[in-house]
Amino acid sequence: MPAPVPPLPNGSPAHHGSTRRSTDRRGLLKLLGAGGVAVAAGGALAGCSSRDVQDGKGAAPSGSAGFTVTDQRGVKVSFDGPVSKIATTVIPSPSILAAVDGGVDRIVGINESTLVANKQGIFGEMFPASTKTRTVSGSDFVPNVETLLSLKPDVVIQWGDMGDEVIAPLENAGFKVIGLTYGTQEKLETWISLFGKLTGNESRADDLVSWMHAEKTAVSALVRGQQRTGQKVLYLRAAADGWTSYNGSGYMNFCTELVGGVNPAKDLKAASPQVSTEQILEWDPDVILLSAFDEKPPAALYGDPKLARVRAVRDRRVYKIPLGGYRWDPPCAESPLMWRWMTQVLYPSTARAGGLRAQLTGAFDRLYGYRISAAQVDDVLRLDLNSRSSGHDGFRA
Repeated sequence: MPAPVPPLPNGSPAHHGSTRRSTDRRGLLKLLGAGGVAVAAGGALAGCSSRDVQDGKGAAPSGSAGFTVTDQRGVKVSFDGPVSKIATTVIPSPSILAAVDGGVDRIVGINESTLVANKQGIFGEMFPASTKTRTVSGSDFVPNVETLLSLKPDVVIQWGDMGDEVIAPLENAGFKVIGLTYGTQEKLETWISLFGKLTGNESRADDLVSWMHAEKTAVSALVRGQQRTGQKVLYLRAAADGWTSYNGSGYMNFCTELVGGVNPAKDLKAASPQVSTEQILEWDPDVILLSAFDEKPPAALYGDPKLARVRAVRDRRVYKIPLGGYRWDPPCAESPLMWRWMTQVLYPSTARAGGLRAQLTGAFDRLYGYRISAAQVDDVLRLDLNSRSSGHDGFRA
């Protein structure tokens, strides 16, 4: 099994804790969007906008160099130096910020659903202060300007593709706003680079992106050695009226194809299409992956007589997606672990070669400066919920 990877530079001291799981009611609402992030210092900029934010007062250290970033709306935002206080309504960003910055000290405001996750999941065990962070928006992402004014953040991170109703109140109040979109590996990497720039941790951010590239290469090599590529892998998220999935534009499609699988929902027009029982029966997937954003366990499918003929159900190849510092279905700092996990789900023989548990232990040290215990690894991998699924014992190795 491979040795754990070393932590990134500037990592926080390692510590121990326990894990509880959580779900997010809003889930994947805003995981898709268009645009890119360009990060540059001083005048080395591209993609200028008519909605520039300039001459703001940042809380930068004395003598530090100023810089400008262009967000995913194409808006330029200038700073005197690395920011000291960050507020974010964007649900996935705190764990990515923590991975880039080595902690949560700069994060002064978060979404209310993030706070719930921090209190219930391993993130709150790794960073106890995150369980007391002030909330600056609800699950609708509408900012609480009054609270933000009291917190006085140097920058507010907000979704850049939800319309002016969530951006304008912030800019009208005088806040510097970084508008983001989400949904691809490339966007994830630009988030990391952007957060590195904002916090003065560009080298750490570069190392994190390089690790992701190396892991992508390693996973591709593992998959090339397998005989059973082309398995149909269906992603399902519980909805009030059944299920939703991802088409070819979703991050899960990228993950599925990376590990040699085929997404049967790829060609559907809707980005997050509704999926009926009849459609699942028609597709007859080899593997079903259940979202980490809801409580639906594999047992619910195993006990559903309407799905008994589905190959994945019949062969006990339904799996709950892991929940680490963040949920693994959307792009996040732990995405390379999702690739490793999916590889082992599709090809159980890679359990020894992939070394998922060692990879996970090393990655948490790398990302968060945290020594995760064996029991916590079990919890992250949802071994209790996946106990009736094929290959379960391989995740204990």
